[in-house]
Amino acid sequence: MKKPELLAPAGDLERLKIALLYGADAVYIGGAFNLRANADNFKLEEIKEGVEYAHKLNKKVYVTVNIALHNKEYEKVENYLKKLDKINVDAIIVSDPVIIEMAKQTNLEVHLSTQASTLNKEAIEFWKKENVSRIVLARECTKEDIIDIKNNIDIELEVFIHGAMCASYSGRCVLSNFLTNRDSNRGGCSQICRWDFNLYDDKHLEGEKPFTFCTKDLSMAKHIPELIDMKVDSLKIEGRMRSIYYIATVVKVYRTLIDNYCHNKEKYAYNLKYESILRRVANRDSITQFFDGNFGKDVQYYNGRQEITNQDFLGLVLDYDEKTNLAKLEQRNYFKKGDKVEIFGPDKSFNFIIENIYDEEKNEIEIVRHPKQIVYLKVPKKVSVNDMMKIC
Repeated sequence: MKKPELLAPAGDLERLKIALLYGADAVYIGGAFNLRANADNFKLEEIKEGVEYAHKLNKKVYVTVNIALHNKEYEKVENYLKKLDKINVDAIIVSDPVIIEMAKQTNLEVHLSTQASTLNKEAIEFWKKENVSRIVLARECTKEDIIDIKNNIDIELEVFIHGAMCASYSGRCVLSNFLTNRDSNRGGCSQICRWDFNLYDDKHLEGEKPFTFCTKDLSMAKHIPELIDMKVDSLKIEGRMRSIYYIATVVKVYRTLIDNYCHNKEKYAYNLKYESILRRVANRDSITQFFDGNFGKDVQYYNGRQEITNQDFLGLVLDYDEKTNLAKLEQRNYFKKGDKVEIFGPDKSFNFIIENIYDEEKNEIEIVRHPKQIVYLKVPKKVSVNDMMKIC
């Protein structure tokens, strides 16, 4: 059985390396001219380093160049594509047709962004003739849409499987432009759909709670076998501005689901524990959204919601001494002696109770509460650099 590519987001070099280490086959990143203007976008030298790192692992890097282009930027984008070509990125993700034309003057592979709102096989046939090798389908595609497209056109399909959704049609929103003068289609979205609003009938305030139209998040964990059987080529996780803990956790879950199904389809059984793990790293409800035809009231919040900041991530392993069994950690959230914790990595997961904590001078301490404090813990099993510790 052919495994689909597992494609993960990366907001910087640290997250790129974590995503690939924890099981992603490829990452997508933003440099110039992408739709995450507020992210720590990659400079060209960082893209080069990321590509070299990925290629050593036989993995891939895709660069988003998916803004709506203005006249004044034409030459800048043209030069930028030439530089990406020289760096040897594996593909660019594009929505503006003129950038596709520019890419024809390079060796760059072109993937069509979800911003192009592609939903039907006739549009895909057009883009294929334009030298596009992969379509990132609009998030409004249903299961039937995907099957129909895959059965009729020989082109790679990429489908979102996890992460935040936009209230607008494939992200084509201008509310941010009007209300905050930040252009959502040029990377400046201020997420108006997450705001609370008062509703008025004439001059009278309506309702007991503020009105919202915030969408719930997407989670396709239980549908991974269907997507594999449908021969979808790439399964995409959203979240270039998410933390390393979020990326490591989500990538590891989907890596496990894909591998378990592909290695033993007949005995595969979906385990609900994975839904619990995925819920713990996000602060909004997750559903399947459009895939199974769920277009009703359950896909959004209308009367407010609670978003509780997740504090499960306790520390990142920086080093390990096999002689003393001491792990060197960088603190991320408060923890103390006596806490039951879990250490997990790409190839491990085990629980233990913290019995000894030492500061950088190896003095024993009871509590770790300073941001990014460096401490040492006695752990019962071998751990590796970039393993993570979380609360049980």
